[in-house]
Amino acid sequence: MLYPLFWLLSASVKPENEIFTTLSLWPSTFQFDNYSKGWNGLPLSFSVFYINSTIVTVLSVIGNLLSCSFAAYAFARLKFTGRSFFFSLMMLTLMIPYHVVLIPQYVEFLKLGWVNTYLPLIVPKFLASDGFFVFLMIQFFRQLPRELDEAAEIDGCSPFKIYWRIILPLSLPAMGTAAIFSFIWVWEDFLGPLIYLNDIKTFTVPLALRLFVDSQGESAFGQMFAMSVTSLVPVVIFFILFQKLIIRGIATTGMK
Repeated sequence: MLYPLFWLLSASVKPENEIFTTLSLWPSTFQFDNYSKGWNGLPLSFSVFYINSTIVTVLSVIGNLLSCSFAAYAFARLKFTGRSFFFSLMMLTLMIPYHVVLIPQYVEFLKLGWVNTYLPLIVPKFLASDGFFVFLMIQFFRQLPRELDEAAEIDGCSPFKIYWRIILPLSLPAMGTAAIFSFIWVWEDFLGPLIYLNDIKTFTVPLALRLFVDSQGESAFGQMFAMSVTSLVPVVIFFILFQKLIIRGIATTGMK
């Protein structure tokens, strides 16, 4: 399981001619300048792509947590006409491959003038478009005692206040699980930015890594692998910070 990671680390410090020709993970010479060359080897500094990915990822995580928890609270704790029907529709979205709706979504965003902006990547996250996170939070919310809602209603709390002051503080494990999965999926997303972003100034990290490989010219694989290693750092740090919440969330939601 760890071998691909070890191979990536090894390739990031190997000379270009050894990456695909030697089986040993130990380089004959360590070429650490792959990192400095990779960071400054593209028309723009790699820090630009890091900033772009950070903007898209942070806003997407915030959008997913807010909108999906809103939708999950409605399905799990409120009674309204058509709840079962709309819940079934939400579950059906989990079975539809992303590629099925890719062209209709692109046409819609093109007519809105959103292509080559971050809006197609961010706005849907604020509209509870990820049914997986809605379902995950529903399973957690259903386990919370309804007596809490009833006591809050007696004290004069509106449904929104119950959600904000009671449900959310008790749902940190589920929110942590949703946050880490959302972070990883958005940070590593290649297809979405590839479809909607055309200007190199707006490229995210996955798109920037593709620029190191040229089908018609020379490919800088050493620099690409070095930048691939750096792209894993935010994911590892995020996981380390939230791993306790993730474990609790998986153990107490429908994911188990």
